[in-house]
Amino acid sequence: MEETTRVSKTQRKQEMTELQDLGERIVALNEGQIAAIEMPDFLRDAVMEARRIKGHESRRRQMQYIGRLMRDVDPAPIREKISQWDGQSSTNIALEHSIIRWRERLLEDEGAITGFARQYPGADIRQLRLLVRNANAERAAGKPPRSFRELFRLVRETVTGADAASAEDRE
Repeated sequence: MEETTRVSKTQRKQEMTELQDLGERIVALNEGQIAAIEMPDFLRDAVMEARRIKGHESRRRQMQYIGRLMRDVDPAPIREKISQWDGQSSTNIALEHSIIRWRERLLEDEGAITGFARQYPGADIRQLRLLVRNANAERAAGKPPRSFRELFRLVRETVTGADAASAEDRE
């Protein structure tokens, strides 16, 4: 005797809403990202049509239609691809914040240069000291922040270069 598990109406509605939300995420992507996602042509056509629709009610109906089409598609690969993109952007944001924190520490604390050199042995310390000194002088004189920007670029190149080198070492 086979035992079938019965899904409640609430559970089915929740799953359909999740599929419709996923469809909305797909519609919000740029065209390059949409092209990178593996999906059937009928779903891709519906997504592109939803991008063209401007009217609120028409768009809402089209999104419901996409949600209905999503029932016939395995959503796991699509979710995976979107989460990869989300992860990349959050990783990039964290990296940018880390670089900004290093720049501020370098400008505020003389001892931060040795800490930076210890964490990133390939850093050009002489150039770093020069940019820190010039950025502080520019800030005090009220001049345009040329060295301030160059310091950011140097810190970013050093940090991203060290991250890429450590990734190669792990492989």
